[in-house]
Amino acid sequence: MATLSFKSVGKRFADGTLALANVDLDVRDGEFLVLVGPSGCGKSTLLRSAAGLEDLSQGRVLIGGRDVTDADPGDRDVAMVFQNYALYPHMDVYENMAFGLGQRKVPATVIREKVEKAARILDLSHLLKRKPGALSGGQRQRVAMGRAIVRDPQCFLMDEPLSNLDAKLRVQMRAELKLLNAQLGVTTLYVTHDQVEAMTMGDRVAVLRPVSAEGESNLQQCAPPRELYENPVNLFVAGFIGSPSMNFFQMHLGEENGAAYAAITGSPLRLPIGAEVLASNPKLASWKERDIVLGLRPEAFRLPVPSGQGLPVEVLLTEMTGADAYLFFDLPIASAVAGTSKSSPGSEAAITHANRITARVEPPRLPERGDRIEIGVDMTQARFFAPDTGLAIR
Repeated sequence: MATLSFKSVGKRFADGTLALANVDLDVRDGEFLVLVGPSGCGKSTLLRSAAGLEDLSQGRVLIGGRDVTDADPGDRDVAMVFQNYALYPHMDVYENMAFGLGQRKVPATVIREKVEKAARILDLSHLLKRKPGALSGGQRQRVAMGRAIVRDPQCFLMDEPLSNLDAKLRVQMRAELKLLNAQLGVTTLYVTHDQVEAMTMGDRVAVLRPVSAEGESNLQQCAPPRELYENPVNLFVAGFIGSPSMNFFQMHLGEENGAAYAAITGSPLRLPIGAEVLASNPKLASWKERDIVLGLRPEAFRLPVPSGQGLPVEVLLTEMTGADAYLFFDLPIASAVAGTSKSSPGSEAAITHANRITARVEPPRLPERGDRIEIGVDMTQARFFAPDTGLAIR
């Protein structure tokens, strides 16, 4: 076991594309750390740089405290598990798992002991004589894992290993991989584009985004899953983590008769900000009479609410997923153009629909499409962000 560290890592490809910039990240001894982010954010490039498959333009990679930046892939003592399994079709399971050890001239008795032990851990003992073509996707992935395990590496590097599996099998394999990591205790760096997969598997999750024009670091936040979800450091992390994603509102913070409120920009609707919210977000005081961005997770909405105490909305769509149910509505926003309302030509403003909102509700309380309802908001779950920098106000 060992630590894996990236020190001010950067990577620019030959065509000038900047894939990584100023990435500082430490994977702790025995930790299962997940890299997640959208396509093009550099997560696979970072993983491949640890394996020695990508040369860095700047920075260092350390494994177990040893600088391996310029070391050959075979000298880094890491094992990589690929998306496409990379099994030899003409070899049976035993031969696939033993191949790397054979290349290293490990004695046959030691190879057999290691392969049989890994097969027991992965429930592959009854499949050792089968060829990959006779295995299911999940079984092939376990063989690929077994090939990595027998090497007793300092680190596992996994590049979207579950992406070729069907949805049900992916859920099953997520649990198996996490249990395997707990059993083996090997430092693991895992890449995925699926934030649900990241949140369910990682001891910590590192959220990356594509390099900005200013060359700022890809790494936005690295934290345990709950902290990422509850305390995102900026709008990007808040919007990327969570399914469905966080709802965002342009707001103006104000105060009337000693009571703070957030007014939805372009709308007469106001959300009261109670003493509990102000106490947990003391920096909000300096943002009064200023514009901010307010973020609300789907579960921050409440049904039912007493008449006159919620946001008046029309339900556009509902979704039933079993244990959860979702409703979608547009937040009514007042247009800046006056006198264009069809129902009242002389009214102060027309009503447009600018914000599509997703709310999670309990299935028995799921209204019907087209219903006009009032929906409550739990402001203790609100998160606040600076509109210019996108950083959390906290």
